[in-house]
Amino acid sequence: MTEAQLTRRLAAVMAADVVGYSRMIGEDEAGTLAALREVLDAHFRPAVARHKGRIVKLMGDGALVEFASVIDAVSAAVEFQRAIAGRNATAAKPVLLRIGVNLGDIVIEGSDILGDGVNIAARLEAEAPPGGVMVSDLAWSQVAGKVDAPFSDAGEMQLKNITRMVRAWRWEGDGAVLGPAPHREQEIHFCTAPDGAQIAYATVGSGPPLVRAPHWMSHLEYEWHNPFTRHFIEELARGYRLIRFDQRGNGLSDWEVEDISFDAFVSDLETVVDAAGLERFPIVALSQGCAISIAYAVRHPERVSRLVLFGGFARGPFRRGAAEKERAEAMITLMKHGWGQDNPSFRQMFTSAFMPDGTQEQMQWFNELQRRSASPENAARLRRAVSDFEVSALCPSVSVPTLVLHCRGDAVVPFDEGRRMAAMIPGARFVPLESNNHIVLETEPAWTRLRQEIREFLKD
Repeated sequence: MTEAQLTRRLAAVMAADVVGYSRMIGEDEAGTLAALREVLDAHFRPAVARHKGRIVKLMGDGALVEFASVIDAVSAAVEFQRAIAGRNATAAKPVLLRIGVNLGDIVIEGSDILGDGVNIAARLEAEAPPGGVMVSDLAWSQVAGKVDAPFSDAGEMQLKNITRMVRAWRWEGDGAVLGPAPHREQEIHFCTAPDGAQIAYATVGSGPPLVRAPHWMSHLEYEWHNPFTRHFIEELARGYRLIRFDQRGNGLSDWEVEDISFDAFVSDLETVVDAAGLERFPIVALSQGCAISIAYAVRHPERVSRLVLFGGFARGPFRRGAAEKERAEAMITLMKHGWGQDNPSFRQMFTSAFMPDGTQEQMQWFNELQRRSASPENAARLRRAVSDFEVSALCPSVSVPTLVLHCRGDAVVPFDEGRRMAAMIPGARFVPLESNNHIVLETEPAWTRLRQEIREFLKD
């Protein structure tokens, strides 16, 4: 068909995708296919028909639908997700979908549709929360106030393979569809390391497992109840059962431990995933957790499906030359003498490096997190152990798909260290983020890019 024969028009496009389709098929092919047929016939087709849509095509894990009216498209998406939420509350085989809606130019080719309008709808679908809907700003401009669902501004997004930024609006859905919503509850458990240390770990969310490796100064409860870190925890728990833990000497785990070392940290990760009953899972690691996760992935490649390394390094400050080691030793000395004081001036040095663009309130919270997480002695011991990390020799042996992200202005871990780590891991994809913060804040553009990259990488 020639260009002249192609028909173009403006249309509303809905793209829908089944969350965790590959996993569901692998676990129970017959049951999954039966559940999808039921969802299609009892809920999806009727919702599309009521809003005068045309199902362009059905794939095994998704669908593409065209509507003449964008109000009909968004109304159908919301109606369908609400019907599925009700179904899943009692169904033996829950089914969870993401939906994206866009208003844009399409090209008609036979019974199929192509073009920018379709591409953006598909990319928005990938960014939608499980059980929810993501709508482009152009579509939302015609829908606002006309659909009974509380959409919120998701900001501008860099969608995969779309050159321009796309602003979007998000509806989370009306409630839980695969168990409690991530923000409602976390469960804290304890397990025992080989040397007897008690390690605290928390689980939240439903779905396939996702492990977040431990990082500098964590506290399962204090982080959970604070808005400045809650966004990252809840994002990881969307569509997953998230497992995270406090490393030894820190947070809710044992403070009175003899061994604070790299090998002990890796052993604790082994202990937690075994206690949680995990077999194969992706790992998301931040900062010092990156080196720990690299070692775990090399020791247990059959158990790690994917590796996300953010703000990390393969070698600690002690291994980066005399000047870096001298600075690190000075900071450790300051920790011993000022960490536990009510006056946060000592801890403020670390806070200013971790989030230089943070508000005063955010910095006050991080100062308090550090004080609550560890004693002065343990803070110094942990810092010394981390400063001596060296996994450069292990990086070439990483055999799992790996995504490395690093902020250009990171003052805690230099950007070059993240780039160096990525270069040593075979096939690793490196993503630079435009931020000065080691802890990416929810209000900055880098957060949108970070969550998009991680979600796309972890997607089936």
